[in-house]
Amino acid sequence: MNRKMILTTAASLVIGVVAGTGIMMNDQAYSSVKQAVGGGTSNSVGQIDISGMDIETALQAVQGERTKLLDQQLSQQIADVQQRNEQLAGMNNLLNDINNAKSQQSSDGQYTLPDNVASQLKDQGLGDGSKTSYTKDELDKAAQDVKGKIDSMSNSQQMDMLRLQSLSNKRNEAFDVMTNFVKKMQDSRSSIIGNMR
Repeated sequence: MNRKMILTTAASLVIGVVAGTGIMMNDQAYSSVKQAVGGGTSNSVGQIDISGMDIETALQAVQGERTKLLDQQLSQQIADVQQRNEQLAGMNNLLNDINNAKSQQSSDGQYTLPDNVASQLKDQGLGDGSKTSYTKDELDKAAQDVKGKIDSMSNSQQMDMLRLQSLSNKRNEAFDVMTNFVKKMQDSRSSIIGNMR
């Protein structure tokens, strides 16, 4: 075989190995490329038509689309975590208001909750909104119920934070795969050009 044919075969083999490794390491890229190559009826990934692209450009487009989707999921997860934090802050304020009401006993042995605290208890399904006067036992039960909700929300918040960390790791991995792929393709080109000299 002549030198040009050997170099062409070697370049094809290197590109194939790099592309295959990139696809095998990424399930989302695998399914997108599979669809683009004929596993589906369309040769597009998201908003990108890859039918006329070379393999390097197509894989870079697929990885870029994956990164964009992960960014959207990450933004949504951050919004969910912030919302959960606000809910937890509200429940902690409600618990403080209940504890403050315990220190203000009226002459008839009843405890009076401010209207907003009573309505918050009702909104949480923990009390009667029309009732503002409670016994000590009723306040203790309300405080225990609020603590239970706070514990439940704290557990959910921990799960949200784990999901957030996982999405952040996947997003970083997507960037790493894309930059490694571009670097390997550049190294392969440099090697081929160097061998041709």
